[in-house]
Amino acid sequence: KKFNEHIPANISLICGDPLLELQANAINTLANQQIPGTNAWVSIIDWINDLIKDLNDEYDVLFIDCNPSFSIYTQIALAAVEKLILPVMADDSSRRAIQNAFSLIYGLKLPSDIYASYAFANKLTMVSRPLPKVHMIAKNRLTQYMGPASAYAAVLKSIDNDIQQLLLSNPEIFDFENVEEGVVNIKDFQTTGVVAFAKGCPFSILPTGSVRVMNRRVKVNAPYKQSCLEAIDKMVVKL
Repeated sequence: KKFNEHIPANISLICGDPLLELQANAINTLANQQIPGTNAWVSIIDWINDLIKDLNDEYDVLFIDCNPSFSIYTQIALAAVEKLILPVMADDSSRRAIQNAFSLIYGLKLPSDIYASYAFANKLTMVSRPLPKVHMIAKNRLTQYMGPASAYAAVLKSIDNDIQQLLLSNPEIFDFENVEEGVVNIKDFQTTGVVAFAKGCPFSILPTGSVRVMNRRVKVNAPYKQSCLEAIDKMVVKL
């Protein structure tokens, strides 16, 4: 709150390191150390878990925003959470990305048994740790051009079909029982979102009309802001 007056007092932010990729090399080296009587990988994977234990239930909910990569620091985050929100865009690369996420996190459809012993799921299972469950698929940045007849809709439908197949074959990895229950549509916030993120300001208290952002005046449309809030509310209800 003392750094940003817009942030509610009941929220604390822990900023990420801008050079995480450089840190990852050192973390990987530590995780691969062979120390008698110690599982170095588990010790590293538990870093965020150790932080949470020290908080002594001070907070109700913890959100961790992860890079779209499966590096060691992403695994540290995954080992600490109970639920996953997987955002997707209306493009085929997002479809491949979500397929890869299920392979990397849960060890599904690996191209060879050779990968199994190195799979994140197997390594966690070997030390009796639970895997997080998929709680929500967020279809992100939808626009009015993504109607039922569009190519975008075809890609999003194919993602639904992939999820449906996994619900039938591996229901234990999901926190919901059908696609409609677990998928939420999030519209593109456009200028409203850009202004909110630039100012570090929640949508609920974002001023409308002419707003100064980085020495420029930008217009925030009140009806569009309201529609964004309604979209956010729909997502929050499913959390």
